[in-house]
Amino acid sequence: HNPEMKRQIDYLKNFGFEDETIVVGPGINAKMNELQAAYGLLQLKAFARNTKKRKQLTEIYRQELQEVKGLTFFDDMENVRHNYAYFPVFVHPEYQLTRNELYNKLKENDIFARRYFYPLISEFPPYNELPSAKSGLLPVAKKIAEQVICLPMYAGLEAETIDQICRIIK
Repeated sequence: HNPEMKRQIDYLKNFGFEDETIVVGPGINAKMNELQAAYGLLQLKAFARNTKKRKQLTEIYRQELQEVKGLTFFDDMENVRHNYAYFPVFVHPEYQLTRNELYNKLKENDIFARRYFYPLISEFPPYNELPSAKSGLLPVAKKIAEQVICLPMYAGLEAETIDQICRIIK
């Protein structure tokens, strides 16, 4: 009934996020409606085809980036069925840029990567006072959150676009 209430509801329905790096409170993901659910069911028909396409795109990324010093990524794991929804890259100190510098460089070139798990949920005000949220208790999570960047990945992504992304990264 008023702008403040709308703002609070918007926070609730978007995981408590105010913007890309600020969370102001707990939230939920309540964005799907019946039409979106129906569309999602239709997408299941293309799941196998899209997974196959994303696997091919993943292979292009891996081939293009395998020799870049300071970048690593996961290989497929035995006995795991992947959907290739993401292509996470880990940026190490040996790379010419920090992860955030790479993120900004890609963004400047209209390439929208994501810094997954960044900042850590344990750093947000609703949680940072919990004893379990102390950064000393989460060294692996903190390291991953500072290193990972997920490059664009979707079935309609063109190999030429991946080549452009990889040229920027190289």
